Amino acid sequence: MKNILRELRMQKEWSQAELADNLEVSRQTINAIETGRYDPSLPLAFGISRLFQLPIEQIFQSEERKTRGK
Repeated sequence: MKNILRELRMQKEWSQAELADNLEVSRQTINAIETGRYDPSLPLAFGISRLFQLPIEQIFQSEERKTRGK
């Protein structure tokens, strides 16, 4: 799953640890999501969506969906 979490975090000038604190997860979880090694749970995805005030679909996009759009 592709995502723009790193870009959103950088816009806020937050470290991975600061974002993790806001979401009540570990910094390692944020790193794994940003690098595509981990897909967030639905509750965590909703939390990210609320924090950045964006629809989930704008933050996360499946690889399959992106490929079909080309």
